[in-house]
Amino acid sequence: MSALFEPLKLRDLTIPNRVWMPPMCQYSAAMEGPGQGVPTDWHLAHLGSRAAGGAGLIIVEATAVSPEGRISPADLGLWNERQQEAFGRITRFVTEQGAVPGIQLAHAGRKASTGLPWRGGGPVGPDDHGWRPVAPSPIPFDDGYPVPEELSEAEIRRLVDAFAAAARRALAAGFTVVEIHGAHGYLIHEFLSPFSNRRTDAYGGTFENRARLALEVADAVRAVWPDELPVFFRVSATDWLSENPEDPREGWTAGDTVRLAKELLAHGVDLLDVSTGGNVPGARISLEPGYQVPFAARVKAETDIAASAVGLITEPRHAEEIVASGQADAVMLGRELLRNPYWPNDAAGELGARGRWPVQYHRAL
Repeated sequence: MSALFEPLKLRDLTIPNRVWMPPMCQYSAAMEGPGQGVPTDWHLAHLGSRAAGGAGLIIVEATAVSPEGRISPADLGLWNERQQEAFGRITRFVTEQGAVPGIQLAHAGRKASTGLPWRGGGPVGPDDHGWRPVAPSPIPFDDGYPVPEELSEAEIRRLVDAFAAAARRALAAGFTVVEIHGAHGYLIHEFLSPFSNRRTDAYGGTFENRARLALEVADAVRAVWPDELPVFFRVSATDWLSENPEDPREGWTAGDTVRLAKELLAHGVDLLDVSTGGNVPGARISLEPGYQVPFAARVKAETDIAASAVGLITEPRHAEEIVASGQADAVMLGRELLRNPYWPNDAAGELGARGRWPVQYHRAL
């Protein structure tokens, strides 16, 4: 029996296998008008094909809890009824294919208001559907980025409420997993890391203060999410500064992640989706297959929270070994699922497990 294709139960929800699709932005929503932030036919086809391809969990891309929380003007949002209704079409189709529909709720912080990547990316202003970003501290992400507006404590409280409101809408739209985005240099990660958080109030300075927003959002989401359904949290396990002895700058570390994981578990989070980086431009990272897996493995070894692993996992037997050895409870396949929507079913065949091919495709087996 393949460990990769064993079901995983989190609270009362059973996910049919351990091959999951992580959130990946498509930059394909309308930038203005009534369709702003609304999922389109592209999102239905994109997400639906991966569900039909056998992935156990499909997590929708970073979905902003407010208009200024989008990474780009073409990102998805979940702050109004029209968005909620359009997501319902997607969750129904994903569920019909035997997969679990999940959504990542996000705020991009100082990395918001950027252009489409295939048009060069980078910051965009009001003349190109953009806006001024917000952040824990008025520190731009990189050269050429605007100085973000520092959030007041009252504004922070409103953002926490926005996460809760978006979670309510996600539930009404049919999602059964909700993930809080605390990684990749976006707002919650910016608060966590001393590299980007220079505040001196209740949200800055000590670890406890820098983690305050993450835990407040977790509490707010958990309060509106059913007890029987799981809440995930995506974390960048390191800013990749402590791993470089030549870089004296202080950032978020793997030890901080373990400490946060224990706190999140106590606040009702069920799984830590472990990634790395994104907060320090130009950070030195050694890329190799599974390069981020050791961070998930450390969380598994030192805490009681479930964890998923991501990062250049492309081969079925490598994915199988990660789960079978207990380094992670599941694997997230990003770019590999962009290349091959049917990777899970192909991997099941290679590993001697049973895939989940749509009946319409059985004649090809």
